[in-house]
Amino acid sequence: MCLLVEYHSYRITHDIQERITLKVDLEPEITDEMASLLKLQIEAMPEVKHVDYISKEKAAEIFSEDLNDDFVSFIGYNPLYPSMMVNLKVNYLPEVRQEGRSESIADFTSKVSSMEYVTGVTYQETVVNELNDVFYKITWFLIIFMALLILVSILLISSTIRIALYAQRETIRTMQLVGAKSGFIARPFIGRSIWFGLLGGLIAIAILAIAIGAVNQSFSGLNLLDPSHLFWYVGIAVVILLLGILLSYLSTLFAVSRHLRHTIR
Repeated sequence: MCLLVEYHSYRITHDIQERITLKVDLEPEITDEMASLLKLQIEAMPEVKHVDYISKEKAAEIFSEDLNDDFVSFIGYNPLYPSMMVNLKVNYLPEVRQEGRSESIADFTSKVSSMEYVTGVTYQETVVNELNDVFYKITWFLIIFMALLILVSILLISSTIRIALYAQRETIRTMQLVGAKSGFIARPFIGRSIWFGLLGGLIAIAILAIAIGAVNQSFSGLNLLDPSHLFWYVGIAVVILLLGILLSYLSTLFAVSRHLRHTIR
């Protein structure tokens, strides 16, 4: 479940980040032809995902719709400037910061601001930084939480194995007396641990699949059953299986080895 939450928090955060718009303000005397060339220049930059050009007339139309009034006719002229709305690719969004600013966005704004007919670049810097802070906090919380769960799992499995070993202590002691090696004695316990780890992983995957279906039915807007998620779901399922087997195997191996060492003494 933690892996699933981590994946979807990553996906949703990055989708929101790619919707953040940087506004490139242009000089009022720029023509449509010049704006088209400038747009091509900006679109050619590797960090740019999408660019929309908004002329003075289009800006006035949008503003009039928002006001529900023709303000141009009222004041007698159009005071708005043309601009371009730019969305960056998620790979170029904030990773490293200096004094609270993203280096990648700072580099982009610096390059675009130096272009001809550009008067400045503005964006919601606070929103960008807050999104990254939220994502990193969620990631670290999940990492710490998963580490604690793994530790608890190891302790529970080890305790269970020690109880099983104690219940069979006379049989194990007899086997040692007739010359049975530690590996031979430990083999049935380790074999069962691998089987139980695999079974536990399959049960966890089944529960997770049911949970995904239930959540998607209740919150269809999350689109959890989109085919694009299949690769990651398979990856999470494989990790769960491997982790279940590995945790069970290592915990059992440690508990059995420790018990046999003490018994030999």
